[in-house]
Amino acid sequence: MSETIFRLAILTISDAGSKGEREDTSGDVISEMMAGEDFRELRRDIVPDEEELISGRLREWCDGGEFDLILTTGGTGLGPRDVTPEATKAVLDIDVPGIAEAMRIQTLKNTPLAMLSRSVSGVRSGCLIVNLPGSPKAVRETLAVALEAIPHGLEMVKGRRGHPTG
Repeated sequence: MSETIFRLAILTISDAGSKGEREDTSGDVISEMMAGEDFRELRRDIVPDEEELISGRLREWCDGGEFDLILTTGGTGLGPRDVTPEATKAVLDIDVPGIAEAMRIQTLKNTPLAMLSRSVSGVRSGCLIVNLPGSPKAVRETLAVALEAIPHGLEMVKGRRGHPTG
């Protein structure tokens, strides 16, 4: 663990979850996994699969300066309502494709369905956004991959660290 505590927000994208018809188990997995790391969860919310609502929430949270990291869950597949990648791309200042690529490559070893993920990652207003899948199992697997690099990436975004040495 680093000495820095990063400020975290979790955004679940789910039509059923936003209506209270489904429990947010994927958001729960994110909370559990991040609790043992260098992160303090400050906000958690659910929005329906609507591109403008997702983009609006990401803009609000990033531009407000309250968070260092936003993890989204849901809406990254091939369904007609899966618009999280488009909503995220619409707000990014900097695209960080390596995070999503690494998540797909590593989880492809577990399931061929990983190649269907359209997750994206990037930075807006000094805040890193990472899209995660919607299922609890996939969240656990992909976040485990991304978590290895996220703290260093956040240090770079904040201008506190350059390239690793050694």
